[in-house]
Amino acid sequence: METPVYFEFYHSTYRVDTTPDGSLAGYLLNLRTGRIDEDNSRIRAVLHAREEDIEVVSEDRYIELTEARRAHHLRGDGPIFALYETIQAIHDAADQESRSLEPAEDAMIKITRARTFRMWEQEFARRDAGEPPSFRFWPVSSG
Repeated sequence: METPVYFEFYHSTYRVDTTPDGSLAGYLLNLRTGRIDEDNSRIRAVLHAREEDIEVVSEDRYIELTEARRAHHLRGDGPIFALYETIQAIHDAADQESRSLEPAEDAMIKITRARTFRMWEQEFARRDAGEPPSFRFWPVSSG
């Protein structure tokens, strides 16, 4: 099997990759922290999935889905959340005008989500290296 393999996994995203020793590792988006955590417990389920709620997706689609989930489940301040607001404004404008997104709008959203994905990776790398957070965020309350 060629890795990485990307999945839409129920209401989250999941990636399977090969480790340096040749085994497989799984990574699940944590909707409370925004991190992509190692979670090998779902590898078999996704690789042998026959359920509607588990689907193989492209890397670009994985990034889009991950960022859509982060935007939906997290709130905060800083540049990532300003970009999420920009994406929401584009969707809101199309909804108010009762129309689909225009190709340029769709492209802008995809580019912006790729950017926020990289920004999260950089932020977590800084935090993991012991640097202070560059912004605050918190999960949306479920009740």
